[in-house]
Amino acid sequence: MANNRANNKQVTKSQTANKKAGSGQVRIIAGQWRSRKLPIHDLDGLRPTTDRVRETLFNWLANDIAHARVLDCFGGSGALALESLSRYASYAKIIELQRPAAMQLKANLNTLKCDNAEVLNADTLVVLQNGCEQGFDVVFIDPPFRKGLAEKTIQLLDSKAWLNDGALIYVEIESELTQMAVPATWQPLKDKTAGQVSYRLYQYQAEDTSANTEE
Repeated sequence: MANNRANNKQVTKSQTANKKAGSGQVRIIAGQWRSRKLPIHDLDGLRPTTDRVRETLFNWLANDIAHARVLDCFGGSGALALESLSRYASYAKIIELQRPAAMQLKANLNTLKCDNAEVLNADTLVVLQNGCEQGFDVVFIDPPFRKGLAEKTIQLLDSKAWLNDGALIYVEIESELTQMAVPATWQPLKDKTAGQVSYRLYQYQAEDTSANTEE
């Protein structure tokens, strides 16, 4: 009995330590790493896109993700970028502000032996402000909620040549944010709401055709 009580105390202590560490997992749904589970940190503002929403999103992207250059503006758990790479995206740039999350992303890429992705431990708005040399085909905007980051990110992407013509842009925001300004060059394709999350897909067109009307 004494040994059992001691063992139970050890288990409880271990569970408490794990809870304090705030660890969790993200599961890759499909592709070359299908069903792989990878560790993530439970950090403030880190909100992995649910399996249900990811399944819908990647159904939308089914014909466009292979060989695409992917930009994940708010990496977090890495769920969206890792899913893209699993489905044979050619390259992914992942931006993540919180150092523990960025370090975990690098560790997970190393675990997967993935050498066609880059993790930047940096402020997304600062990175986007600096522009880029080569544009992207698929972009994920899934920022921490209620901080006004989505619209700022959208404006920088559109003005700093981050988007290739025809690029697909996924935006995940809080469902109560019903009004969101997007450039005229972004054509809405899909949108859904699941609980407290609203998610939308746009396509970037280099030329604004909205003003081309027949007289």
